[in-house]
Amino acid sequence: MAIGTHTVTNQVPPLVGYDVFGADRVLTEAVERHLDPGLLDEARDELSRLGRTAGSVQAQEWGVLANENPPRLRTHDRYGHRIDEVDFHPSWHRLLGKGVSAGLTAAWSRPGGHLRRAAGFLIWTQVEAGNGCPLSMTHAAVPALRTDPELAAEWEPLLTSTVYDQGLRRASQKAGVLFGMGMTEKQGGSDVRANTTVARPLAEDGTYELTGHKWFCSAPMSDGFLVLAQAPGGLTCFLVPRVLEDGTRNVFLIQRLKDKLGNRSNASSEIEFDGTWARRVGDEGRGVRTIIEMVAVTRLDCALGAASLMRQAVAQAVHHCTYREAFGGRLIDKPLMRNVLADLALESEAATTLSLRLAAAYDDGSEQERAFLRIAVPAAKYWVTKRCTPLVVEASECLGGNGYVEESGMPRLLRESPLNSIWEGAGNVQALDILRAMQREPHALNAYLEEIGRARGADHRLDGAIKNLLAELADLDGIEGRARRLAERIALVLQGALLVQYAPPEVADAFCASRLGGDWGAAFGTLPHSLDLASVVERARPVA
Repeated sequence: MAIGTHTVTNQVPPLVGYDVFGADRVLTEAVERHLDPGLLDEARDELSRLGRTAGSVQAQEWGVLANENPPRLRTHDRYGHRIDEVDFHPSWHRLLGKGVSAGLTAAWSRPGGHLRRAAGFLIWTQVEAGNGCPLSMTHAAVPALRTDPELAAEWEPLLTSTVYDQGLRRASQKAGVLFGMGMTEKQGGSDVRANTTVARPLAEDGTYELTGHKWFCSAPMSDGFLVLAQAPGGLTCFLVPRVLEDGTRNVFLIQRLKDKLGNRSNASSEIEFDGTWARRVGDEGRGVRTIIEMVAVTRLDCALGAASLMRQAVAQAVHHCTYREAFGGRLIDKPLMRNVLADLALESEAATTLSLRLAAAYDDGSEQERAFLRIAVPAAKYWVTKRCTPLVVEASECLGGNGYVEESGMPRLLRESPLNSIWEGAGNVQALDILRAMQREPHALNAYLEEIGRARGADHRLDGAIKNLLAELADLDGIEGRARRLAERIALVLQGALLVQYAPPEVADAFCASRLGGDWGAAFGTLPHSLDLASVVERARPVA
């Protein structure tokens, strides 16, 4: 009798055919907590539809194909004419089109829009993070353009459209547009005031001719871009359309696409301006102030993007350990693996809870909430994005060797994981921005302290962490050199305050014991063994 040599046993079924939204208890609770009750039914319905699409075999295949077939630059047509176009695989267009139609660029045009959009962004970028960049840039362009009512009236309806209108044509002929951004240059990097691109005024008021370069220009296939250049009155923000109103192509020379570690389905480029037509946005000399609102919004998207990656990594790890058996039982039932999974789940829950709280603050729009965001956004951007890579590494390890194989999807998550920490200002930029906010806008610190003060008295470890933070804030000696430490503490205390108020007791207890109380090691899986870790893991399990 022949003996079979390839009987497949003890392999984990793929995590497909489920509602990514409905299976995420932390996300569903955050939406219910922050959204107006009158909007809940509609929001749940739209987010569940998006969640079911995100969990489908088809959408996951789109993500794979978009990465296996990265964008390709075509600088010239067959006749030698400069065209500067980027070709994408059809799966990329399907991903981006679904994101637009799901309202991920339409937060500004509907009630509760920021929270609903943040939840959708967190859901959809779990399929493939690369399409998040153009969605984010398009969404974030609106507040910058609102500094010029005429420009806002012209462009905002197109930016917030739910129609993905592919191809380069003049904006007035399109049902929806996408925007990109170009700030950094070779010689300056994050120091955008060192930009050398020159803006020369033209005869028509508010129009200029740009000459210079941009070292990083995201989403170069977009219909328009917000860029910084040196006008006679100083550094100024400009809108650069790809196609002019007469139908001709603007001078937008794509020199090359970046060969990146991750985010490979998305195009990032180096571009040159050489007599490029542009429209001024805001006053001359106030470019940073004009574009800063766009930057703040994209920084929140970096935190959301990291939270999305973390959630997908934890979901895959918990799902794998639910089905995989070793050493006489399921991995999820082994005490040490349960400790690892619970630790990962805590990090993911804290990231999602914080990010959705910030999105809700944008919907509120009050002076108090705007002041709170001034410190909370850079703190979240700093800490949440930095926790992403170690979490994804540990989650991959839960799958063993399978997690190192491309087909598992974990290597794609890992390559993507450092991106959000680097983009839109790396760690030092965020930490220094927090110091700047505290020094120049005392009401921002007051708003933050009021936020964490709501949770005082609920947990002695949180109370101790608040006391220690206040002592650090009062000590100005060498504060710039301590800025990262301060940013970390600000973020952790805020996460702890939110979890104590909103999370189940077992989650808040474990977070406060480890992150705030110091009962924790230097790696994941070092939580106190006496905690209710099984409940923490079960809460994170995606129910397919």
